Amino acid sequence: MTDTGPLFVSSGDLIADRRYTFALELAGRGELAGAADILVQTVELAPRFATAWLALGAIRDRLGDRDGAIAAFGLARDADPEDYHGARLQLARLGSGEAAPHMSETFVRRLFDQYAARYDAALTDHLHYRGPAILREAVETVMRTAGRPLHFGAVLDLGCGTGLGGAAFRSIADRLVGVDLAPAMIAQATAKCLYDRLVSAELAEFLAAEGAAAVRYQLVLAADVFVYVNDIAPVIAAVARVLAPDGLLACTFETYSGDGVKLLPTLRFAYSEAYLRAAIAAAGLTPVTLADASVRTEKGVPVHGLVLVAGPAAWESHADQA
Repeated sequence: MTDTGPLFVSSGDLIADRRYTFALELAGRGELAGAADILVQTVELAPRFATAWLALGAIRDRLGDRDGAIAAFGLARDADPEDYHGARLQLARLGSGEAAPHMSETFVRRLFDQYAARYDAALTDHLHYRGPAILREAVETVMRTAGRPLHFGAVLDLGCGTGLGGAAFRSIADRLVGVDLAPAMIAQATAKCLYDRLVSAELAEFLAAEGAAAVRYQLVLAADVFVYVNDIAPVIAAVARVLAPDGLLACTFETYSGDGVKLLPTLRFAYSEAYLRAAIAAAGLTPVTLADASVRTEKGVPVHGLVLVAGPAAWESHADQA
């Protein structure tokens, strides 16, 4: 999901707001230089108008003015302490500042809240998304190879979104729990009547609360979720603490051939295989399978990815058999 344009937030100055709107209209007609000029006038009227600074940065970037874009994105960041618009990500994409900055909760929540109503259609029709299907196939293979029944007592769907993962796993779960940061996504999932429990919360906080309450899951899913996390090690460790002794974690990642973590031009994070293996091992989990898998396309081209199924010590004897 790459719809990361500025979401309008009023500057408090009616004239500045009107100029901002006019600038976007010009940009929509391809008149980028004119739009940039109007946005410069806009931020002169309202110097703390983060939305306008972000739009100016995006237009300068399209015009090939990297230095000007960095300057505008920097001022957007300075005017927006919660990073509502993701200016720090734009700076990182241009090679300025932190290479792989944390995505703020405010940014992720507003991104998916505004996207929720068209999420399913966009993923399936345009991005050919098949994350839940890939996870279902991987889990089926692992359970069949291990000679275990394809059925789970409690299943946790991390970053459940609108419930696409829930639809793929509902038939093999006694109890299905979903958690997502965006209330609008939870509302879409609720309407599908797939989950026994749905929670709007940040993933790490939710997992910490479940662990403290000694809640255990036989299967934890994370389909196309970790692309929005710049450091998965703490999350994987938290998942390990809520897994049953014979539980499984099944998740997808975007990957690349370098080392560590990389912020992609799509403003999604990709991980090297070595980094993933280290994070899994640090959490005390064993990868039962870690294989190439593309969960979506970008401009018609499959995105490089991996599918992981991992579990605690009980799964060590089955490692690398799937």
